Amino acid sequence: MSSLCKTSPMDFQDSKRIDIAWKSRIHTLIQSPLPWTKTIRQETNEASLLGDSLETFLSKKSGQTAFWEFLKSEFCEESLDFWLACEDFKTCDSPEERTQRAAVIYEEFVRDDSPKQVNLDFYTRDIISQSLLQPSQSCFDVAQRKIYSLMENGAFPRFLQSEQYKLSLASTLKQRGLGKSCKASRKMKAGGVIQRDSKAVVLWNDLCLLQKD
Repeated sequence: MSSLCKTSPMDFQDSKRIDIAWKSRIHTLIQSPLPWTKTIRQETNEASLLGDSLETFLSKKSGQTAFWEFLKSEFCEESLDFWLACEDFKTCDSPEERTQRAAVIYEEFVRDDSPKQVNLDFYTRDIISQSLLQPSQSCFDVAQRKIYSLMENGAFPRFLQSEQYKLSLASTLKQRGLGKSCKASRKMKAGGVIQRDSKAVVLWNDLCLLQKD
């Protein structure tokens, strides 16, 4: 009986090695993000693919097109047309080109009763009018900021709830190959199932076994 209870030096070393191995695996589990947090993070990233601000959204051609289509449905696409024209105007290098482009923008968007008149106060329109002879690159900046603010606080929040936004998001997900994974994750949630990668499953099971011991 006593011989069965004896612990040899080799047994002690093996036990120490196992203990170190367990601590290492548990440390890996703690330091690694849990499998289901990956799914949550992926869905959060997918929801932000097109950007949650107007500035981010307008930095993409696809975002500009989708937002323009929405504005057109509300009969106010001239706001974005003006904003884009101002952005393009800033790229003019020569004074001659700047003068010509400034006159075109003024006649199309700023002048009272112009074809695509945007919502600007008289004071702002008057300042632009006085600068047309020698327009600087910043001559439309004040007007551009005002129109941007109107879009940001008015049309853009409505756009985020629109069908155009949903279609844009679906298109972006499809292009990045995330549509299927997003759909699959929703199915797993509906069924109460959380998918885990094999390495994380092994570590998690090991931790559970250790706690039982």
